[in-house]
Amino acid sequence: MADIRYYDVILKPVVTEKSMNAMSEKKYTFLVHTDATKNQIKEAVQKMFDGTKVKSVNTMNLDGKKRRRGMVVGKTAKTKKAIVTLTEDSKEIEIFEGL
Repeated sequence: MADIRYYDVILKPVVTEKSMNAMSEKKYTFLVHTDATKNQIKEAVQKMFDGTKVKSVNTMNLDGKKRRRGMVVGKTAKTKKAIVTLTEDSKEIEIFEGL
C-alpha cells in the first residue's frame, strides 16, 4: 500500500441535502482516498480541524459508473466516501459553517 499522509486522505467534502441534514447530528461526509483506512481518516480529521474529536468513521466504496461516448464504453473512477461522527464535546468543523 502507498504511503498516504494525513493531508492526502481527505479529498473534498460532500455537499448534498442528506449530508447537510446529518450535520445536526455532528456527522460530516467527505470523499477520501481509495486506499485510506478508518484509522487514517480519523487521524486526518483530528489533525486538519483543531478541536475535533472523532467518535466513529463509516466508509463506503463506490464503483465507477459506466459512461458511453458513441460506441465507446468506459467507466468513471472508483471513489470512497466516509461519514465521520464527532463526539458531543467536540468542536464543529469550520468549512461547513457558512453552508
